[in-house]
Amino acid sequence: MHLKALLAAGTLALAACAPAIAAETHFPAPAAERTAREQSGLKTAYFAGGCFWGVEAVFSHVKGVKSAVSGYHGGNKATASYRQVSAGFTEHAEAVKVVYDPSVVRYDELLRIFFSVVADPTLRNRQGPDVGAQYRAALIPVSAEQRAVASAYLAQMTKSGVWDEPIVTGIEPARQFYRAEDYHQDFARKNPSHAYIRHWDAPKVAALKAMYPSHYSASFQPG
Repeated sequence: MHLKALLAAGTLALAACAPAIAAETHFPAPAAERTAREQSGLKTAYFAGGCFWGVEAVFSHVKGVKSAVSGYHGGNKATASYRQVSAGFTEHAEAVKVVYDPSVVRYDELLRIFFSVVADPTLRNRQGPDVGAQYRAALIPVSAEQRAVASAYLAQMTKSGVWDEPIVTGIEPARQFYRAEDYHQDFARKNPSHAYIRHWDAPKVAALKAMYPSHYSASFQPG
């Protein structure tokens, strides 16, 4: 079963979207037993899963996603800046606001994609090379239906035996989402040669295409 190899000690310093060392391994999370039953019309969901560049990049290539916007969630307006959040002393997590059409992609399918190619649910306050509470993985439902689906899916993941380590990703109450600075938006599309994007985030998008071809869109949906 999938377990990330421990990163070299030198990569474990607090950093904002730290320099890349090696790409992650991806694997298929189980299909949700409790599928989402959302009414028609565009819906919004929030995901925290490490550096927001990769979270945004993956969801921007999912069919049915109308926009994916990088930002900060969990803290207050006064500390909602990249400089302060990346220092690790705010309550914010780097997060992505996803607007999607549930007639094309359901919320439970977004959860499966998230845990397959974006976030390792066994890591606490860290993802990939990035360490700190600002890089925690969390689900942030905004409706009773999303909360029910998210709770059921985390419980299913825990019982599945797929992961060798305990599932530590949790559900956080929805608070104000603060859009990140403009240069963070669509970062992977604008900076394909950036070392972090090449080593960490491009492989996530490639894994989405390989593992979920029916959900993959070759075009990047700008936020």
